[in-house]
Amino acid sequence: MTVSTTHRTIDAIWSIESARVIASIARIVHDVGVAEDIAQDTLLAALEQWPQSGVPDRPGAWLMATAKHKAIDLLRRKTLLDRKQQEIVREIEVERELVAANRDEDIDDDLLRLIFTACHPVLSPQARVALTLRLLGGLTTEEIARAFLVPVPTIAQRIVRAKRTLAETRVPFEVPRGEELAPRLSSVLEAIYLIFNEGYAATAGDEWMRPGLCEEALRLGRILAELVPQEPEVHGLVALMEIQASRLRARRGKAGEPILLLDQDRGRWDYVLIGRGLTALERAEKLGGTLGPYALQAAIAACHARARTAEETDWGRIVALYDALSELNPSPVVELNRAVAVAMAFGPAAGLELVDALAPEPSLQNYHLLPSIRGDLLVKIGRVDEARKEFERAAALTRNARERTLLLDRAVACTRGSPPYTFS
Repeated sequence: MTVSTTHRTIDAIWSIESARVIASIARIVHDVGVAEDIAQDTLLAALEQWPQSGVPDRPGAWLMATAKHKAIDLLRRKTLLDRKQQEIVREIEVERELVAANRDEDIDDDLLRLIFTACHPVLSPQARVALTLRLLGGLTTEEIARAFLVPVPTIAQRIVRAKRTLAETRVPFEVPRGEELAPRLSSVLEAIYLIFNEGYAATAGDEWMRPGLCEEALRLGRILAELVPQEPEVHGLVALMEIQASRLRARRGKAGEPILLLDQDRGRWDYVLIGRGLTALERAEKLGGTLGPYALQAAIAACHARARTAEETDWGRIVALYDALSELNPSPVVELNRAVAVAMAFGPAAGLELVDALAPEPSLQNYHLLPSIRGDLLVKIGRVDEARKEFERAAALTRNARERTLLLDRAVACTRGSPPYTFS
């Protein structure tokens, strides 16, 4: 095996094992920043040794053991410099951790601790996303910056500050229990869904979607569902992401142009992902209790997934689900989406009335989907000139080049007397 081939093999192994290594080391040193540094040293050791010695039969175990030895050496050096009793006791605990290095249940516990630590509410949502992709996704700073169209130094600063904040605030490397679990789990789910949403509908740039981010969010969601199988909202989020991801191939044309929901070729939907999503939704429902926001959104997505054609969509049920979502988690965006469902179920005039009522809402003033949806409804009732102005306004508000082109094309179509009518 050549050196370049070995390096490619190491990269592939590291993408699988890095999160587990960082998680296990973080449990020992109680600092995710130090844990990542040790993990990187371990990767360098593999890059130096494996081209000569060959890839070990159990590469994951080699990486884990090497990282744990490095962690022990680090704590021993600290102990020599500062002979505090707690450090000596800690060293004994570390030796015990080494014995348990390859126990699967410990690794699972460590991954769960790492997820909750990286998504701690003490960090901003943007910092949680960056740190989660760095520690659990194994993405480089450059890859994260490229995915979110943010300068590399900005992402690097977010990650450094996040690690420093976790260390300075002494965030415990543990899974929250009791009353602390729900809000902390909500923070984790929010971070994962933010990653997915940026992939599903990019907020800026030249591409309509970034499927790689959707795949990464799905991977993290699936891991979380295995680690906390009794949490219905985790399965709800996984169901929502699986079903939405099933449409990715149909959401983009040959030239990369956006294709909105009602115009999509449903034969291009991924029915394997739909099946997985419906199974996850069923798991959430079977766990009992009131469905949470993610499970309700998944149930809405399921209504689309079960319809063989756009005309067969059960819009009445979707309206009812949005009613429940609005009561549970009220927000202007939820109300805007509900207005679309009302328009489809009871006519565009009913939907337009709801949209117009949302127009003064401050949080929607720069939200491009408000004028876009209003334009759709105006087209349906024949007020085409007003619709054109709404599409132009929406185009001016969006930061995504593909979406801007779509909206401007819709505005031009209004002037030609053949305006489109479709929702995203």
